[in-house]
Amino acid sequence: MQPTEDALVYIVDDDTGVREALAWLLRSRRLPSQSFESADAFAELINASPRAWLPSQPGCLLLDVRMPGMSGLALFEQLIEKQLLDVLPVIFLTGHADVPTAVDSVKRGAFDFCEKPFSDNALVDRIEQALVRSAHTQQTLRTKQNLQHNLADLTERERDVMHLVVEGLPNKLIADQLDISVRTVEVHRARVFDKMNVKSAVELANLLRGE
Repeated sequence: MQPTEDALVYIVDDDTGVREALAWLLRSRRLPSQSFESADAFAELINASPRAWLPSQPGCLLLDVRMPGMSGLALFEQLIEKQLLDVLPVIFLTGHADVPTAVDSVKRGAFDFCEKPFSDNALVDRIEQALVRSAHTQQTLRTKQNLQHNLADLTERERDVMHLVVEGLPNKLIADQLDISVRTVEVHRARVFDKMNVKSAVELANLLRGE
């Protein structure tokens, strides 16, 4: 699977030369990027809104371990707290002395680490894999959000009918259980299918189970 065309790679490194080299490498692979000279600067981005920050497109974060001010590890802790590691996978950029720390971070949810000097091809391969994960996570989140929106649009009676439809009850038994006519059940059932954007009871059941 290839990363989506609207992906964005965030670069957080205090070394101007590293930032520029990474940005050039990504441009050569048709991957747009946005650079930050410190972890504090990126932290301002994710903390700027009172609501939970989420990237608007698939992305990943190339994060230096050691920087003046806030360290890469401190920023990583914020990303963990905000539950952003799946939607914004982190690839640590580390010197040899930081490898044990980077390995420990991978165990805690970082996507990977690349030791400086890194292989361009190997790094880009991992970035593309991280972007695929990010795209998949964002799609899953959108599906869940759409589901919650559609469920909120159902009336109380439509919810009653929906639950019984999912249990596999035929319209006659649903009508008997809810003390309404079969025709009314048919109307509610059709509205549920329309609002939930499904065409069958099986599809509805799978949707509610997250399949």
